[in-house]
Amino acid sequence: MNLSGGNFPELIRRSLKGAAPPQDFSPRRARGDLPPGFMPKPPWKPAAVLVPIVNRPAGASLLLTRRTERLQDHAGQVSFPGGGREQGDRDPVETALRETEEEIGLDRRYVEVLGFLQGYLTISGYTVTPVVGLVTPGFRLQPDPLEVAEIFEVPLQFLADPANRQLRERDLGGQKVAYYLFEFEGHAIWGATAAMLVDFLDTLVGAA
Repeated sequence: MNLSGGNFPELIRRSLKGAAPPQDFSPRRARGDLPPGFMPKPPWKPAAVLVPIVNRPAGASLLLTRRTERLQDHAGQVSFPGGGREQGDRDPVETALRETEEEIGLDRRYVEVLGFLQGYLTISGYTVTPVVGLVTPGFRLQPDPLEVAEIFEVPLQFLADPANRQLRERDLGGQKVAYYLFEFEGHAIWGATAAMLVDFLDTLVGAA
Protein backbone atom coordinates (compact mmCIF):
# COMPACT_ATOMS: atom_id res chain seq x y z
CA MET A 1 0.00 0.00 0.00
CA ASN A 2 1.48 3.35 -1.07
CA LEU A 3 1.15 5.86 1.75
CA SER A 4 2.88 8.74 0.03
CA GLY A 5 2.13 11.03 -2.86
CA GLY A 6 -0.82 13.12 -3.92
CA ASN A 7 -3.38 10.30 -3.81
CA PHE A 8 -2.91 9.51 -0.13
CA PRO A 9 -5.31 12.16 1.27
CA GLU A 10 -8.00 10.88 -1.08
CA LEU A 11 -7.41 7.32 0.17
CA ILE A 12 -8.12 8.43 3.75
CA ARG A 13 -11.21 10.36 2.69
CA ARG A 14 -12.52 7.33 0.81
CA SER A 15 -11.81 4.96 3.68
CA LEU A 16 -13.73 7.12 6.17
CA LYS A 17 -16.52 8.29 3.87
CA GLY A 18 -19.84 8.35 5.69
CA ALA A 19 -18.30 7.47 9.06
CA ALA A 20 -20.25 8.99 11.95
CA PRO A 21 -19.14 9.40 15.57
CA PRO A 22 -19.44 6.01 17.32
CA GLN A 23 -22.36 5.47 19.67
CA ASP A 24 -21.53 1.99 20.98
CA PHE A 25 -18.41 1.49 23.09
CA SER A 26 -19.21 -1.71 24.97
CA PRO A 27 -18.30 -4.49 22.46
CA ARG A 28 -14.63 -5.32 22.17
CA ARG A 29 -13.88 -4.76 18.51
CA ALA A 30 -10.11 -4.87 18.76
CA ARG A 31 -7.40 -6.45 20.87
CA GLY A 32 -6.52 -4.03 23.60
CA ASP A 33 -6.16 -3.59 27.31
CA LEU A 34 -9.30 -5.20 28.80
CA PRO A 35 -9.64 -8.82 29.92
CA PRO A 36 -12.47 -10.77 28.22
CA GLY A 37 -15.78 -9.93 29.84
CA PHE A 38 -14.36 -7.11 31.97
CA MET A 39 -16.13 -3.76 32.02
CA PRO A 40 -14.98 -0.69 33.95
CA LYS A 41 -17.47 0.52 36.52
CA PRO A 42 -19.90 3.15 35.22
CA PRO A 43 -20.41 5.97 34.76
CA TRP A 44 -17.99 5.91 31.85
CA LYS A 45 -16.27 9.17 30.94
CA PRO A 46 -16.61 10.43 27.34
CA ALA A 47 -13.36 11.39 25.65
CA ALA A 48 -11.93 11.97 22.19
CA VAL A 49 -8.48 11.76 20.64
CA LEU A 50 -7.08 13.13 17.42
CA VAL A 51 -5.41 10.64 15.09
CA PRO A 52 -3.14 13.22 13.40
CA ILE A 53 -1.80 12.16 10.01
CA VAL A 54 0.87 14.58 8.80
CA ASN A 55 0.79 14.82 5.01
CA ARG A 56 4.52 15.23 4.34
CA PRO A 57 5.96 15.17 0.78
CA ALA A 58 8.30 12.31 1.66
CA GLY A 59 5.45 10.22 3.02
CA ALA A 60 2.64 10.46 5.55
CA SER A 61 3.46 10.11 9.23
CA LEU A 62 1.55 9.68 12.46
CA LEU A 63 2.01 12.31 15.18
CA LEU A 64 2.15 10.80 18.68
CA THR A 65 2.93 11.90 22.22
CA ARG A 66 4.57 10.29 25.21
CA ARG A 67 2.73 11.13 28.40
CA THR A 68 4.56 12.37 31.49
CA GLU A 69 5.08 10.08 34.45
CA ARG A 70 3.09 12.35 36.76
CA LEU A 71 -0.30 11.72 35.11
CA GLN A 72 -2.88 9.60 36.94
CA ASP A 73 -3.99 7.54 33.92
CA HIS A 74 -1.59 5.74 31.52
CA ALA A 75 1.48 7.63 32.78
CA GLY A 76 4.52 7.40 30.51
CA GLN A 77 2.65 5.68 27.70
CA VAL A 78 2.57 6.64 24.04
CA SER A 79 -0.81 8.08 23.05
CA PHE A 80 -2.73 10.20 20.62
CA PRO A 81 -3.34 13.78 21.76
CA GLY A 82 -6.76 14.12 23.34
CA GLY A 83 -8.68 13.83 26.58
CA GLY A 84 -11.98 14.02 28.38
CA ARG A 85 -15.00 15.93 27.13
CA GLU A 86 -15.71 19.23 28.84
CA GLN A 87 -19.12 20.81 29.32
CA GLY A 88 -18.58 23.40 26.59
CA ASP A 89 -17.57 20.88 23.92
CA ARG A 90 -20.34 20.59 21.32
CA ASP A 91 -19.13 17.25 19.88
CA PRO A 92 -16.16 14.81 19.87
CA VAL A 93 -14.41 16.85 17.16
CA GLU A 94 -14.35 19.89 19.42
CA THR A 95 -13.00 17.78 22.30
CA ALA A 96 -10.24 16.28 20.16
CA LEU A 97 -9.15 19.61 18.63
CA ARG A 98 -9.32 21.53 21.91
CA GLU A 99 -7.35 18.89 23.81
CA THR A 100 -4.77 18.69 21.03
CA GLU A 101 -4.27 22.45 21.12
CA GLU A 102 -3.90 22.34 24.90
CA GLU A 103 -1.56 19.36 24.99
CA ILE A 104 0.80 19.98 22.07
CA GLY A 105 -0.09 23.43 20.69
CA LEU A 106 -1.24 22.18 17.27
CA ASP A 107 -3.43 24.93 15.82
CA ARG A 108 -6.68 23.49 14.48
CA ARG A 109 -6.29 25.59 11.32
CA TYR A 110 -3.76 23.00 10.16
CA VAL A 111 -6.14 20.08 10.72
CA GLU A 112 -8.70 18.79 8.21
CA VAL A 113 -11.09 16.45 10.03
CA LEU A 114 -11.82 13.46 7.79
CA GLY A 115 -13.94 11.14 9.92
CA PHE A 116 -14.07 8.71 12.82
CA LEU A 117 -12.87 5.26 13.79
CA GLN A 118 -14.69 2.72 15.95
CA GLY A 119 -15.23 3.70 19.57
CA TYR A 120 -12.89 2.34 22.21
CA LEU A 121 -13.50 1.64 25.90
CA THR A 122 -10.34 1.90 28.00
CA ILE A 123 -9.55 0.04 31.19
CA SER A 124 -9.71 3.36 33.05
CA GLY A 125 -13.36 3.83 32.00
CA TYR A 126 -13.10 6.31 29.13
CA THR A 127 -15.28 5.92 26.04
CA VAL A 128 -12.90 7.24 23.40
CA THR A 129 -13.97 8.61 20.02
CA PRO A 130 -10.99 8.59 17.62
CA VAL A 131 -11.15 11.58 15.24
CA VAL A 132 -8.94 11.24 12.16
CA GLY A 133 -7.36 14.48 10.97
CA LEU A 134 -5.08 15.27 8.04
CA VAL A 135 -2.44 17.74 9.21
CA THR A 136 -0.82 20.21 6.80
CA PRO A 137 2.93 20.74 7.42
CA GLY A 138 4.08 24.17 8.58
CA PHE A 139 2.61 23.95 12.08
CA ARG A 140 4.51 24.72 15.28
CA LEU A 141 4.15 22.65 18.43
CA GLN A 142 4.31 23.65 22.09
CA PRO A 143 3.89 20.67 24.46
CA ASP A 144 2.27 21.12 27.85
CA PRO A 145 5.10 20.06 30.20
CA LEU A 146 2.63 18.78 32.79
CA GLU A 147 1.08 16.30 30.34
CA VAL A 148 3.46 15.68 27.45
CA ALA A 149 7.04 14.46 27.84
CA GLU A 150 7.75 14.08 24.12
CA ILE A 151 6.19 14.54 20.66
CA PHE A 152 7.37 12.40 17.76
CA GLU A 153 6.32 11.14 14.33
CA VAL A 154 6.25 7.60 12.95
CA PRO A 155 6.10 6.95 9.19
CA LEU A 156 2.80 5.34 8.25
CA GLN A 157 4.68 3.09 5.83
CA PHE A 158 6.52 1.60 8.83
CA LEU A 159 3.28 1.07 10.75
CA ALA A 160 1.54 -0.45 7.72
CA ASP A 161 4.25 -3.10 7.29
CA PRO A 162 2.82 -6.36 8.77
CA ALA A 163 6.31 -7.27 10.00
CA ASN A 164 6.16 -4.34 12.43
CA ARG A 165 2.77 -5.29 13.96
CA GLN A 166 3.40 -7.54 16.93
CA LEU A 167 0.82 -9.45 18.98
CA ARG A 168 1.78 -9.96 22.62
CA GLU A 169 0.11 -11.23 25.78
CA ARG A 170 0.18 -10.02 29.35
CA ASP A 171 -1.42 -11.16 32.59
CA LEU A 172 -4.20 -8.89 33.82
CA GLY A 173 -6.31 -9.91 36.79
CA GLY A 174 -5.30 -13.54 36.35
CA GLN A 175 -6.28 -13.60 32.68
CA LYS A 176 -4.15 -13.59 29.56
CA VAL A 177 -4.88 -10.45 27.54
CA ALA A 178 -3.66 -10.04 23.96
CA TYR A 179 -2.55 -6.65 22.72
CA TYR A 180 -0.91 -5.08 19.69
CA LEU A 181 2.57 -3.61 19.88
CA PHE A 182 4.64 -1.45 17.53
CA GLU A 183 8.26 -0.66 18.44
CA PHE A 184 9.82 2.38 16.79
CA GLU A 185 13.13 4.03 17.73
CA GLY A 186 12.82 3.18 21.41
CA HIS A 187 9.10 3.90 21.63
CA ALA A 188 6.58 1.18 22.52
CA ILE A 189 3.13 1.83 21.03
CA TRP A 190 0.63 -0.54 22.59
CA GLY A 191 -2.72 -0.85 24.40
CA ALA A 192 -5.57 1.42 23.38
CA THR A 193 -3.38 3.53 21.08
CA ALA A 194 -2.12 0.51 19.15
CA ALA A 195 -5.62 -0.98 18.90
CA MET A 196 -7.03 2.24 17.44
CA LEU A 197 -4.04 2.48 15.12
CA VAL A 198 -4.64 -1.06 13.84
CA ASP A 199 -8.28 -0.17 13.23
CA PHE A 200 -7.15 2.83 11.17
CA LEU A 201 -4.58 0.85 9.17
CA ASP A 202 -7.04 -1.96 8.43
CA THR A 203 -9.60 0.63 7.31
CA LEU A 204 -7.05 2.07 4.87
CA VAL A 205 -6.25 -1.36 3.48
CA GLY A 206 -9.95 -1.98 2.89
CA ALA A 207 -10.24 1.24 0.90
CA ALA A 208 -7.05 0.82 -1.15
